[in-house]
Amino acid sequence: MRLPGLDSLRAIAVVWTMLFHSFLVGGLGEDWQWLQQYGWMGVDLFFVLSGFLIGTQVLAPLARGERLSFGDFYLRRAFRILPAFWAVLAIYLLWPEFREARGMEPWWKFAFFFVNVSIDYGANAAFSHAWSLCVEEHFYLLFPMLAVGFARLRSGAALASFCIALAMGGIALRSATWLHFDALAPDYNWFVEEIYYPTWNRLDGLLAGVLLAAWKTYRPASWVRVAARANLVFVAGLATMVLSFWLFRERTGLLGNSIGWPVLSLGLAMLVFAGAQTGSWIGRRALPGGAWLAAVSYSLYLVHKPVYGLVEEHLGIVLGRIGNGYVTFAAYGIASLLAAALLYYAVERPGLRLGARWRTKRRPGPPAPAH
Repeated sequence: MRLPGLDSLRAIAVVWTMLFHSFLVGGLGEDWQWLQQYGWMGVDLFFVLSGFLIGTQVLAPLARGERLSFGDFYLRRAFRILPAFWAVLAIYLLWPEFREARGMEPWWKFAFFFVNVSIDYGANAAFSHAWSLCVEEHFYLLFPMLAVGFARLRSGAALASFCIALAMGGIALRSATWLHFDALAPDYNWFVEEIYYPTWNRLDGLLAGVLLAAWKTYRPASWVRVAARANLVFVAGLATMVLSFWLFRERTGLLGNSIGWPVLSLGLAMLVFAGAQTGSWIGRRALPGGAWLAAVSYSLYLVHKPVYGLVEEHLGIVLGRIGNGYVTFAAYGIASLLAAALLYYAVERPGLRLGARWRTKRRPGPPAPAH
């Protein structure tokens, strides 16, 4: 069942990310600066949503005492992610003019979801937004096994200790990494390569989403009680987001990159909780066009940066003469939406349907009648 509030949040996440990436084409002017500077947080919203939705999908059967089908889970994820990703990767490789930057890492780093931990960002920034897909893939690979292990332990204390250690370890690791490289001041973009991209530094959002899923799955009565106050949680989430804006007022600073990530993830988790309640302000109905944007958000995320580059190449001078940020964003946005729609309807949705048929064929049918 699709939830309108979560569709709205997914739509906000992708549009916010698109606003941030407008820096690739010189920004969209002062009208958008206050919003686009924090647009990178859209990816963290994706992480919280993913942790919640995938966490619920994995934990629900375990809570019922059922066996988790790893094959079905990985097939579902493969058909959800790989067709559109491989299609876009092929375009990047076969059509160099499609790239939003000149250099690009070798194909195998993308194909094996390794690029986020091994990239020369200064020289090979093309398709670098695939870093977040690498984080997601690592999460898909490891989380089901961890979930099964903790389900067998049946120890809430062990789970709580693990989550606290993961959050505190992330703070300590990012802080130590920041202090180390800030002191050395190496001649490369160490913030992106050593802190922002690597999976081990970006687990806060996924962890927050998984904890929401565990709460809903294993403490449903408590979930329902708090759901009655979803609007209050929503307001608290917005307030926590304001705090995270302050912590990240210097995006590459130590304060944000130590405690900022868990604070940001907490605020986003509150918004996701409110969005998951159909009676909340945000959960009653999706924003206009939100459901469609949510459906194509993955394709839109994949193609918007190279489309920005193409629009800049062919219309940049004209848009510069107009000098209006709203017109500029409309041009980049419409072109990106058209490319995303093509990718979604031609590749992503057929891949989802093929995956559904394949999983249906793999399921054992009823036993044959005895003769």
